Amino acid sequence: MDGEIFKIAIVIVAAGRGERAGAPGDGPKQYRRIGGLPVIHHTLQKFLTWPKSGPIVVVIHPEDEALYAASTDGLGGAENIIVTFGGDTRQRSVYEGLRAIAATEATHVMIHDAARPFVDHALLDRIAEGFAAGNDGILPAMAVTDTLKRGGSDGLVHETVSRAGLYAAQTPQSFRLSEIRTAHEKAAALRHDDFTDDASIAEWAGLAVTIVEGSVDNIKLTLKRDIDMADEKLTQGNPAPHYLPDVRTGNGYDVHQLVSGDGVTLCGIFIPHDQKLSGHSDADVALHALTDALLATCGAGDIGDHFPPSDMQWKGAASRIFLEHAARIVREHGGTIMNADVSLIAEAPKVGPHRQEMREKLAEILGISLDRCSVKATTNEKIGFVGRGEGIAAIATATVVFGSVRA
Repeated sequence: MDGEIFKIAIVIVAAGRGERAGAPGDGPKQYRRIGGLPVIHHTLQKFLTWPKSGPIVVVIHPEDEALYAASTDGLGGAENIIVTFGGDTRQRSVYEGLRAIAATEATHVMIHDAARPFVDHALLDRIAEGFAAGNDGILPAMAVTDTLKRGGSDGLVHETVSRAGLYAAQTPQSFRLSEIRTAHEKAAALRHDDFTDDASIAEWAGLAVTIVEGSVDNIKLTLKRDIDMADEKLTQGNPAPHYLPDVRTGNGYDVHQLVSGDGVTLCGIFIPHDQKLSGHSDADVALHALTDALLATCGAGDIGDHFPPSDMQWKGAASRIFLEHAARIVREHGGTIMNADVSLIAEAPKVGPHRQEMREKLAEILGISLDRCSVKATTNEKIGFVGRGEGIAAIATATVVFGSVRA
């Protein structure tokens, strides 16, 4: 697969009922709290903050919609997650997850248990490196270290089993999407529904599965004591990961020359004036600066990288197109736009009478509330090119939350 461009989708399996994790009244284990947050919240954080994550699908039980919504409250990027319902077995739930990502551009998929909240980016990177090396199926696993015994129905040890070449499988079990989906479809058609994991389906279908080193922390929470131990790790300062909000701020600056005309467009609002702003597009200096500020929060270059002035399709274009594009990139990276602030520097026209309408336009374009949008204006006290009325400048700041990062 040398040189091939691939996009990795994520399927999080969260439709189980978790009968062994405590009393039924406690709810499914993926929604129990560890470190003050639901297990699935921690799991999703890991994938939402992994730079190589593509589309994410969460497969839930039909009765758990409210639990899932509550568990993702405040989780940056959760609004972009695809949610679908699972079946009566894990195998069926995975199949539904694979169907849900069929319409995306994903070429590969990682299938992960929601109840494994301690998966780390280093493991995900190892799997991605395996894809880049041309492996179509990858299984994270740990070599078995305990001595193994085979017992009989009489309760006695019958033999010691060699542990050479034996591994304990983990998730995410990862594959080329087309191949694992075909394998699942074949198993479903034949009503072969007793596979214990996706690697076993791949093996049955004749797919080569490569082992990569798993992670000792990547345990599956199965029993109540597992959940209690996970909670203790997160609350007592033990080695399990701790996370802080990933808050990023981006700045943007732009300036355009004033020439003879009939008005200027600022923050998407046309203001009649005896001059206009010169530029390849509609020259909305405010939206250009804010576009750069948003792109800066996820290292996505600047407005010229995405909409080069040499490209004639953008001649005279409305600058809201650029801002909508930047907002979409931020959300695709798992970001939630928290605040947009624009300062306009101009001698004329007067911005004050139009400030409220400008704020409303920013809120509309960005899909955020009005109280998160600020527009201010000042003059340059007759100093410099702005002071001489030769142009208008804008400074913009955007604040975005991208889930959480390891503390």
